[in-house]
Amino acid sequence: MKKYIFIFKSEIMTNFQYILNILTHFIGTFILLFIFLNLWQYIYSDPNKLINGYNMNQMIWYVIVTEVLWTSVGARQLSRKISLDVKSGNIAYNLNKPYNYIGYSLSSHLGSISVRLLIYIILGIIVGYLFLGSFPNLNIINIILVLLSGILAITINILFTISIGLLSFIIEDSSPIYWLYSKLILVLGVIFPIEYFPKVVQPILNYSPIYAMSYGPAKLLIDFTYINFSKIFISQIIYLIIAYSLCMLVYKKGVKNLNVNGG
Repeated sequence: MKKYIFIFKSEIMTNFQYILNILTHFIGTFILLFIFLNLWQYIYSDPNKLINGYNMNQMIWYVIVTEVLWTSVGARQLSRKISLDVKSGNIAYNLNKPYNYIGYSLSSHLGSISVRLLIYIILGIIVGYLFLGSFPNLNIINIILVLLSGILAITINILFTISIGLLSFIIEDSSPIYWLYSKLILVLGVIFPIEYFPKVVQPILNYSPIYAMSYGPAKLLIDFTYINFSKIFISQIIYLIIAYSLCMLVYKKGVKNLNVNGG
């Protein structure tokens, strides 16, 4: 565990050297949030109007949270990096290292996005307050639990992204799989809450990774209850296990193919 913590810290320190690059992404995210929030303000001509159970304040905070969770992960870059490691053969150099490749990739990427995530959270808070003039009604314990849920959501997303990159062991080019994955998360989890979809689809989404990765933390921020938290937390633990198991399954199968083919 100590070596993964060291990798995590090293990546944080490295990213402090590229703070200008992070701030550039910050500007792009701000513009995107500004467009989305103006759109929802237009839709909600009356701030107290309810659409599928959400008023304007709730909808705007929902979009802010899901956008921060999705954008800060940098999943596209991670998927490309893993895929390139596989296709170039660089992954073979990690087989004899004193760490697990998946653990290394997870801790490294968590460290690399930590500074970005902190900046995006600050951005989300500022933008939300500028648009609404108020914050969600949460106490300190609620805030800690929401942050815990957000960290779990990001970790699950990273693990699924790693597994997609590792699919390059099997299908050579995993980018179409990532494209489909990203679009599903964007449409079904970032832009709209689950309640906005037809009732026949909602139960499916409630048991999907979208509930754990996107909808859950945002729902807790705008409508925190301990019942909601327990449901979301259990879902996140289950999908954390599933995502890690999927990574290990694809990785072991890929390593076995490498050994069979002589590297």
